[in-house]
Amino acid sequence: MTVLQALHRYYDRMAARGEAEAPGWSREKIGFAVVLTPAGEPVDVLDLREQIGKKLQPRQLEVPEGPTRTGGVAANFLWDKTSYVFGRTAAADKLEGKKGKPPRVSQEHDAFRELHGERLAGATDAGLLALKLFLERWTPDRFAEAPFHDGMLDANIVFRLDGDACFLHERAAASALVTHGDAEDEPPIRCLISGDAGAVARLHPAIQGVQGAQSSGALLVSFNLDAFTSYNHEQGDNAPTSRDAAFRYGAALNRLLDRGSANRLTRPIGDATVVFWADAGGAVDEESARACEDGFNAWFGGGAAGVADPEKLERDEQQAARLRDALRDVAAGRPAKDGAPKLAPGVRFHVLGLSPNAARLSIRFWIEDDFSAFARRLLEHEEDLAIEPRPWRVRAPSVFLLLLKSTALMEKAENVPPLLAGEMARAILSGARYPRSLLSAAITRLRAGDDPATGWHAAAIRAVLARQRRFDPATEETPMSLDRENENPAYQLGRMFAALETAQRLALGKVNATIRDRYFAAASATPASVFPLLLRGVQNHLGKLRKEGKGGWIEREIEDITDRLPPELPRSLRLEAQGRFAIGYYHQRKAQFAGRPEAADTDEGDTPHDE
Repeated sequence: MTVLQALHRYYDRMAARGEAEAPGWSREKIGFAVVLTPAGEPVDVLDLREQIGKKLQPRQLEVPEGPTRTGGVAANFLWDKTSYVFGRTAAADKLEGKKGKPPRVSQEHDAFRELHGERLAGATDAGLLALKLFLERWTPDRFAEAPFHDGMLDANIVFRLDGDACFLHERAAASALVTHGDAEDEPPIRCLISGDAGAVARLHPAIQGVQGAQSSGALLVSFNLDAFTSYNHEQGDNAPTSRDAAFRYGAALNRLLDRGSANRLTRPIGDATVVFWADAGGAVDEESARACEDGFNAWFGGGAAGVADPEKLERDEQQAARLRDALRDVAAGRPAKDGAPKLAPGVRFHVLGLSPNAARLSIRFWIEDDFSAFARRLLEHEEDLAIEPRPWRVRAPSVFLLLLKSTALMEKAENVPPLLAGEMARAILSGARYPRSLLSAAITRLRAGDDPATGWHAAAIRAVLARQRRFDPATEETPMSLDRENENPAYQLGRMFAALETAQRLALGKVNATIRDRYFAAASATPASVFPLLLRGVQNHLGKLRKEGKGGWIEREIEDITDRLPPELPRSLRLEAQGRFAIGYYHQRKAQFAGRPEAADTDEGDTPHDE
């Protein structure tokens, strides 16, 4: 099933819930409502904006569907932005005293007046007559008078008749004038989405809500250059889609992308805004579909890093355990147990990632499958990412948080590689190999000075290596927790580096630059040229500890690791081996600071602690 076909079907589910706007209508961001008397005089302006966080945001209202604007002048019916309604914009007002008002503003206002002059010519409704009189008498200079104010400029405007509880476009007479459907003068085409006959949609609906795209909306389907045409077909003729099908997929996608939508990930993955939905109908009821969507959002969206209060942490752990059990059940084709989220096998599930591309949208990834397959892949991702001790709390982190912590310079969201984020999400959701660029990016950050003791880089690296083993069982296994018996030289060298750093800390205390600051990058890439120097230097640290009557446990740890290293150290390590080095370092560092090894002397009074 294609993206547009799946969205076309989702519109039916929206309609069943009473959330779908009817054909001919759309949901838009409206800032203000102008209150008119029956004589067409403006008496008040209602601020419709809502306080969301620290900002006032326009309210989403269902209004008559407007034409798709591709650079030309085209007015909306019964609502529009201030350039069309009043002939005023903030930018035009600044230029008016210097160069005169831009001609486009006058053209837009004239288009709004002409449209309503034609559509309201025979109106008898009091509200429609009030708007008609208002436009006939309006001149842009009246905007300087009350009740208008500069805060309205560039916002979308609707109207209300004084004394009414509803907006003007909601009146029965106004709704009757809202048209949608096939044009009588156009021959019907066979729709590629629905298979039904209908008039072709020359221009497809604008999609709003994709982060980074134009706020007025961007197009998922469009043809505006000769190079995009075929056999002299223009615009929508290149991909015949009926107006009804175009409206349905546009309405469904716009609702999925709404701010606060339960079917949208809170944070983008790289530059991709992600939406998801389940099919309902037939053997799948609305409750089961909603449970699958909530479960996917809770698991794939992931938790945040940081320390939570004990009660909340315990509660989150319990919820995560129930969700994990439910995912395991549905992955095995079993219904969820009592008390667990009502996930059900056999639910068709869709995940769509959209990225901005000028005035258009790019599909970063599109994956559809049975929800049981998604559940299995989410659990496999958690298993591949698992490392002890965990750098995060409760459940595996979201893709965004993982990449932010392991690949982004200074842990800034804008530095998350967008292509890597999309490839990572696709790999998790499709069960494919993780991108090798994740391994490279994590190691690059460690070589650039990121702290390998946080565990985020080690977890990302282990995920890549563990996923490789899923596809090639002959590949060497990567330990999840400290493995003293592991025979891999790179892993043991990572352990050795952590032990040498610990000896330095115990002997010298806090120093300006540890051996990790100076040598981690070189030691992980060319160990044969670095470790002889480090092993000679550690003897001074161990000698100082012996004189002080402590440090015996770390000396024995170094000796034990040395016995497991080959006689000749590798001259260089490949990328995968550098990853194992980082994992060995993390395991050793956390194990020795979590508690003294069994062989440690208990009477030296130098119990290690994590700084």
